[in-house]
Amino acid sequence: MSSERSMVESIWRAGVAAVDSRQLVQKALQLAPESLLVGGLTIPRSELRRVEIVGAGKAGAGMAWGAEEALASLPDVQGWVNVPADCVKALPRLHLHAARPAGRNEPTPDGVAGSEEILRRVSSLGPGDLCLVLISGGGSALLPAPVEGVPLSDKLAVIRMMSLAGATIHEMNQVRRALSRIKGGGLARTCRAEWLVTLVISDVIGDPLDTIASGPTIQTPRNPAEALTTLERFMPPANIPASIRHSLTLPFRAFASKPGDDSSFPSTVQIIGNNFTAVDAAATAARSLDLDVVVLGADQAGVAAEVGRELARECLRRQNGLSRPLCMISGGEPVVHVTPAPGPQKGGRNQELALAALDELAQSPHKGIGITILSGGTDGEDGPTDAAGAFAELAVLQHAAHEGLTIAPFLATHNSYEFFRRTQGLLKTGPTHTNVMDLRVALIQPL
Repeated sequence: MSSERSMVESIWRAGVAAVDSRQLVQKALQLAPESLLVGGLTIPRSELRRVEIVGAGKAGAGMAWGAEEALASLPDVQGWVNVPADCVKALPRLHLHAARPAGRNEPTPDGVAGSEEILRRVSSLGPGDLCLVLISGGGSALLPAPVEGVPLSDKLAVIRMMSLAGATIHEMNQVRRALSRIKGGGLARTCRAEWLVTLVISDVIGDPLDTIASGPTIQTPRNPAEALTTLERFMPPANIPASIRHSLTLPFRAFASKPGDDSSFPSTVQIIGNNFTAVDAAATAARSLDLDVVVLGADQAGVAAEVGRELARECLRRQNGLSRPLCMISGGEPVVHVTPAPGPQKGGRNQELALAALDELAQSPHKGIGITILSGGTDGEDGPTDAAGAFAELAVLQHAAHEGLTIAPFLATHNSYEFFRRTQGLLKTGPTHTNVMDLRVALIQPL
C-alpha cells in the first residue's frame, strides 16, 4: 500500500471511528444514583421498573452493546435488536437477532420473525417501564412487518424494482410505510411503556426522522393512494402484485394497528450521530497530519458517477499551482440508476463513484499522478458486495493496464466491483457497526 493510500484510509477511518455506535449511545445515556437521563428526558430511578431495549439497523450491535454497558447497574434490562447476520454477537442481557444475511440489504422471513418479537415485547410493557429504541441505517430492511394480506415476497419485489429504477429513499419509504405494521410509527402505536425514547444514528440526508428506518416511532401520516401513485412511477401498473394494489386501495383505517391509529403518542427522539459528525472528524484527523483541508460538504446527494467525475475534476483543478498537500473531504449518499445489461452487474454507489473519478483522472494529462481518492460506505457495506468502497489513483490505473482493462465497459454496465477486484482497488473493512451514509477523502500532492 502506498503512503498516500494509507494516509487517505487512516483519515477515512478516523471519520468512521467518530460515529462508533457503542460510544455514541454511551454518551447519550447518563445514569446517576437518583435518575436516568436519556434523550433530554429525566426518569427517576425510584419510578423505573424495567427497561426493554429494541431496535434495528446496521449499527444495532454496537448500539445495543453501548446501551447494555451504560445501564449495567439497573436490575431489569432486557431486549431484542434486529441486525445483519455478520453483526451478531453474544451479549449478557440483550438478544441480537440475525434478520438478514450479510451483504443483502433486503427483508427476509427471519426479519419478519424478529419484527414480530419486537412488537410482542413492546406491547407487553406498562407503567414504570422504559422502552428504549435503537435505530440506525438499514433498519427498513431489518424491520419488515407487512400488513395483513401482503406476502413479504410481493413487498420485496416492488421495493427491489423501485431501487433498481433509481427511487429515492423518501419514495421507497413512502411505499414501505403504507405496507407495514411497524414503520411510520407502528412500533410506537403498539408500545405500552410509560416512557418511549428513541436514539437515532442517521443515514439519510437532512436527518428526517420519519425516513430513517422508515420511522418506526415517528407518527407519520400514511396515504396508501399516494403510495400507489409513487409506485406506479417506477413500475408498470400491470406489474404491481395484486396483493399490493389491493392493500393500497383500501381505506386508511385498514392499516391501523389499533383504534386511534392517527392519535398522538408520547415519544422522545434524539439523533446521536450523522454524516456531519463523520466529515468533521475526518477533517480534524487530516489537519492533525499537517495537511491543508477543504471540506466540500456533508449530506450531499446526486448521481454517483457524476459526483465522482466532479470530485476528480476539482482535484485536478486545485492541483495546479499547489505548493502543499491538500485534503478534500465530503460526505453524503448519491444514487446509481441501474439499467439492465448482459453479464454481471456487481458494485455499489461508492465503487461506481470511484470508478467514474478514476476515468476522469485517466483522461488528464498526468493520469492523475499525485491524486488519491477514496469513497466508502461508513457501514462497511457498498451495495451487495463485501467491500465498503474503492480507491481511485494512479496505482489502480497501472494495474488496469497490466490486466488489459479499460474503464468504460465496466462503468456502462455498473460492474465496478469486478474492475476494482482485478486492479487491487477495493476497500474492505467488514462491518463497522455504524452507518451515516458515505465518506469521501481525496489527497492531492503538488505536481
